[in-house]
Amino acid sequence: MTHSLPTDAEIAAGSAKVRALLEAMNEVLYGQEDLIEAVVTGLLARGHLLLEGLPGLGKTELVKGLSGAIGMQTKRVQFTPDLLPGDITGNPVLQEVDGRRSFVFQPGPLFASLVLADEINRASPKTQSALLEAMQEGHVTVLGETHPLPQPFFVLATQNPIELEGTYPLPEAQLDRFLFKLDVRRGDSATLQKIVLNREIGRPPVVAQVMTAAELSGLIDLARRLFLPEVVANFIARLVDATHPGQSKASAQVRYGASPRAALALAAAAKARALIGGRPNASFEDVKAVALPVLRHRILLDYQARVEGRTSTDVVLALLAEVPTSAADLPRTLHTAPLAATHG
Repeated sequence: MTHSLPTDAEIAAGSAKVRALLEAMNEVLYGQEDLIEAVVTGLLARGHLLLEGLPGLGKTELVKGLSGAIGMQTKRVQFTPDLLPGDITGNPVLQEVDGRRSFVFQPGPLFASLVLADEINRASPKTQSALLEAMQEGHVTVLGETHPLPQPFFVLATQNPIELEGTYPLPEAQLDRFLFKLDVRRGDSATLQKIVLNREIGRPPVVAQVMTAAELSGLIDLARRLFLPEVVANFIARLVDATHPGQSKASAQVRYGASPRAALALAAAAKARALIGGRPNASFEDVKAVALPVLRHRILLDYQARVEGRTSTDVVLALLAEVPTSAADLPRTLHTAPLAATHG
């Protein structure tokens, strides 16, 4: 697949717009700069995001702030055990028009450009699976009739740690649909002090709109057009292959490794990160920076590893240390950031 490579001026202008978005979002959630950059990276890579953390850490406010900053139509779904699939996809409703009765489809909250699926793992697996088609195909099917969703379409789901009571772990097939799985951690005492001084209960922060949905779509297209060097693509392929049993020392206790979708996600996220940095092509460092949120929810460990307390995060970090970027000597510009312009 080939795209026309963007000019240096396009990259600089795009990077400036993204930086303005990051600055606006940093006023929404204090002390979470890395998390916010990861969320924006995921949007530029046109991916769905899964945010995991304890209640009260600002996951919902982050999504609401993002909605305001980009002026995108947003719907929120509070997932509960009694939520049904039709409650999110929509249902046909019997209506009378000109004396004739017929079923008319009434869209559910999935019909928005940005959908906040709050506490997704509190819903039943049947309702969770209703998101699969929407996230992957961009449409929903109800009673055999297909209904397209708005474009662009993003699902930002929040979930509580699976150890909490009343949660249903997401199935592997659904986890694979999320580009990133991001951990939301609590801030330090200095961050808490800033929150106390600048926030009040019941008063959400005011977010300035810094771009339109159309401008975001343009940035997504710009990120897609950045150059991916063949050596970087080769590193992505070898890294994903090494997640499978028998392919590396780090994967010795892995039951199932990452799918080809993970390789595509790494490439898209690496190019998105390069755009944020104002660079014309993705680097090895870009791939390494996004490897953990891309891979950790796509690796399933065996029973012995879980007994020993080993996590998929441990495996990804070990893989990054084990898998070389390349066996051959490479130009310095492929190893360091910022990179020199590479236009083919």
